[in-house]
Amino acid sequence: MSSEFNNSIRRMMNIKQHLIPDHHPIHGSSSFSQPLLIELNETAASNTVPSSSSVMNSPTLVSSSSNPSSSSEKRYIEVKDSKSGKIIKINVEEGDAIKSVAFEQLNLVCLDPGFMNTAIARSSISYIDGEKGILRYRGYDIEELAEKSSFLEVAFLLINGELPDRNQLSLWEDRVTKHSYLHENMVTLLKQFRYDAHPMGMVISSVAALGTFYEDANPALQGADLYLKGEGKDPIKIDQLRFKQIYRLLGKLPTIASCAYRHRIGKPYNNPVNNLTYTGNFLYMLDRLSETNYHPNPVLARALEKLWIIHAEHEMNCSTAAMRHLSSSRVDPYTAIAGAGGALYGPLHGGACEAVLHMLEEIGTKENIPKFIEDVKNRKKKLMGFGHRIYRSYDPRAKIVKQVADEVFEILGKEPMIEIAIELEKIALNDPYFKERKLYPNVDFYSGLVYKALGFPTDYYPVLFLIPRVAGWLAHWIESLEDPDVKIFRPKQVYTGIEHRKYIPVNHRKPAQTKNATALKSFISPMSKRRSNE
Repeated sequence: MSSEFNNSIRRMMNIKQHLIPDHHPIHGSSSFSQPLLIELNETAASNTVPSSSSVMNSPTLVSSSSNPSSSSEKRYIEVKDSKSGKIIKINVEEGDAIKSVAFEQLNLVCLDPGFMNTAIARSSISYIDGEKGILRYRGYDIEELAEKSSFLEVAFLLINGELPDRNQLSLWEDRVTKHSYLHENMVTLLKQFRYDAHPMGMVISSVAALGTFYEDANPALQGADLYLKGEGKDPIKIDQLRFKQIYRLLGKLPTIASCAYRHRIGKPYNNPVNNLTYTGNFLYMLDRLSETNYHPNPVLARALEKLWIIHAEHEMNCSTAAMRHLSSSRVDPYTAIAGAGGALYGPLHGGACEAVLHMLEEIGTKENIPKFIEDVKNRKKKLMGFGHRIYRSYDPRAKIVKQVADEVFEILGKEPMIEIAIELEKIALNDPYFKERKLYPNVDFYSGLVYKALGFPTDYYPVLFLIPRVAGWLAHWIESLEDPDVKIFRPKQVYTGIEHRKYIPVNHRKPAQTKNATALKSFISPMSKRRSNE
């Protein structure tokens, strides 16, 4: 267990791991102030802690004991407060997880900035093995899905848990397609944006606005349990209501995104068509001019589809956690998707592709790579597109993007910067500095080059990330609705401010000595400068 604990309480912990049989009572708790000592071992005991929840459905195996044990024995950790000798015992559930709420018994909170070692949910949607470079959707390897599946089939898999048969897939595709048109008022709204509005801002705002078109789909208007199944409610009608929103979001997102693209270049919006693939229809709406029978290049449409498949879901990342956080308040899915899109908009999440391109442009030629590598080692430069919070080996998505790049370049010609990228990867992967730190190319390293070759402007890259990720977000929305353990997210904090002060009337106060006050004083608008000369 590696979560940090409240430093202000100044305790350490005495933790013992056990394998024990059932029915051991949890010891009482009280407040302590002396340090706790840490010790870790495995042993056998005669009792167990009753499980407070269902076990996690995870492919990761529970660590085995060094001592033989029967099937009824369970592993737990024992936490001892060294001042009072009080002990609490917490089950280690499948997936090597413990419930941090148990530490309330010792008046402790888990401090984990950035969620470095905190799981916010049990999920069966996607699985990552960062050491081995494995990514699976519902048990299927991402490599196999990218090669053999379609985006809408993968969306069905993520949201429903199983691959559809031919009839189910046909019906699924038909319903998504029929919800791809936009209301005329939505089109009017899109046209009100500035000509140079960022496409991501347009898309996020439009998705949030979608919710205002469907009052019957808004729990704030219809009741917090609108999407929940329960006693006295028809589960079929609940499923129909849920999936109507899913069809709308999957259908309308590419249309909204294409309008944002056309808006930037001053061209009229195109309506969707129903005789193309999901990505083919998207490219049609982007690129059709006055042709009556325009069809995008199927190879390029398929290349984009592969990219969207690998971007559809990736476990509990920043934007997915935001989606679950918002959904926990029972907000409508349109607002939740818009909020998740806002998280994706951040340069540390959805903007990494653009950062890679800027880096390659800065390097300029292959001859400059050795100097750039040395600057990275000396912390003068950053190597973008390498390393990942989860992966400690080659990102499996990066391998797929590299293959897609070859397919795109064969049609459109090789992107000049690809040679720099390939050489940079080669040098970095053979350098002990990067090998020791397990820094490998991630999905962003080659994605930007493919999007650039396809003719997309760099500020449109986050939109190309958002459209497919909606499938994963919706899968998490459905999963959270079905999870009985989900409550409204209300994280704790460790307060570090002043304990108590008395209010002083404004005329008796000294100037506030804060950074904000200094910034406020130093900011003078052009209008203020003009008015000061009156």
